[in-house]
Amino acid sequence: MRWMTIPTTLLSLFGCQDSVPPREFDGEAALAAVRTQVAFGPRIDGTAGHDRMAQWLDSLLRTRADTLVVQAWSHKDEKGNILDLRNYVARFNLAATDRILFLAHWDTRPISDGPTSKDSSAAVPGANDGGSGVAILLGVAAALKKSPPPADLGVDLLFDDGEDYGVFADTVDVLMGTRYYASHPPSGPKPRFAVLFDMVGSKGLKIYQENNSLTGAPDVVALVWKTAASIGHSGTFIDSGKHTLIDDHLTLQQVGIRAIDVVDFDYPYWHTPEDTPDKVSAASLQIVGDVAMAIVRKKGK
Repeated sequence: MRWMTIPTTLLSLFGCQDSVPPREFDGEAALAAVRTQVAFGPRIDGTAGHDRMAQWLDSLLRTRADTLVVQAWSHKDEKGNILDLRNYVARFNLAATDRILFLAHWDTRPISDGPTSKDSSAAVPGANDGGSGVAILLGVAAALKKSPPPADLGVDLLFDDGEDYGVFADTVDVLMGTRYYASHPPSGPKPRFAVLFDMVGSKGLKIYQENNSLTGAPDVVALVWKTAASIGHSGTFIDSGKHTLIDDHLTLQQVGIRAIDVVDFDYPYWHTPEDTPDKVSAASLQIVGDVAMAIVRKKGK
């Protein structure tokens, strides 16, 4: 993901709080999933940590999803290295023609080039940047295994690879997983909309509306923020725009999927060696997971 300097657009959304739905998502289990990912080591494409993470994801998702699609391909990076990449698409209610997509990247960045990094040569541990989004999707998958989505709604969970590998000024070696997904979509109808979860686990979480999301899919932004407010989380999901990012949602927007980025880009440990599990909160993961499940239970409306 990369920050872009574009004037901020503000959007005010209002909604009444509904009764809080039964809790299905497990924030403590999500935090444990973050710790597990970091224990594999950096999940950099082409490394042992990446392979361990892939095996773990594959084994979990085969037990939780109705159908698991594994998209495997090779990519030659700008230095001539061949990378073996894999997307995992966990699918629920495959027969449903009305579908929504949640996604997160599972790879981590090979260099710590964030503005506050003290060691640019170090790999990013990826507790929040990568790990938290994956933990949200895994928690949603566990909840949907226990209680499936509404019969007329299909849910796809995309764990995309190769998002954070290269230089964002040249998109050849970044956003690779969503580019592959966009050009090789799974069978069936295109999702009605998509929500990307990226850096959503930090303590003191505040999620502002991302400006490319407001431009490309304002109705989806409104839906997500209204849903958050309806279950009591307007203090975390702030109803105004702030940052403008190059992230996986843009790749999906380019192929006609109304995709948005749910991201806390004020995270001070972004692209640093300090992006470790102690910076991530089960309470924050719980809030985001509850919002994701509420979107499903409200059938994305």
